[in-house]
Amino acid sequence: MSESLRRGGYAGAPRTADTSGRSLTTLRPSQWVALAISVVFVVVGIAGFIATGFDDFAAHDTGEKILIFEVNPLHNIVHLALGVLGLALLWRLRGTLSYGIIVAVGYGAAFIYGLVAIDKSWDFLSLNWEDNWLHLGLAALGLVIAALAARDIRAYDDREHAADRAGRS
Repeated sequence: MSESLRRGGYAGAPRTADTSGRSLTTLRPSQWVALAISVVFVVVGIAGFIATGFDDFAAHDTGEKILIFEVNPLHNIVHLALGVLGLALLWRLRGTLSYGIIVAVGYGAAFIYGLVAIDKSWDFLSLNWEDNWLHLGLAALGLVIAALAARDIRAYDDREHAADRAGRS
């Protein structure tokens, strides 16, 4: 594996003295999408706490909303955690792939949970139908992030194998 990919870039990325890999100039499309969604999750988590405070931590039907989406403090923590996780993972292509899978599976599960939990007294995430459709869309976005990251990894691997074959000739 080249130093560029280990640093979170791609084979065609300019090499720099920065060994942390945390440079916006080397991000691939999958990483840009992961960055955008992660920032939105953090902002929504913070806005959620402004709307709900810390009362009724896992209450059902709080009536507290961000736009049309119902939230409670537990729901806000989920948003913050996913945002911070994305910000930590997006700097490496394999991390971006993992993040896309986590978002897809997590929000796919939240969608299924919502199908049975909405309007039930035990709904600890305080979901409404708008939340549920958003969760389905976020699951699809997670699949897009994972697919883009897999494409970037595959392209890198193809270039590495071609370079190995050319070096052996």
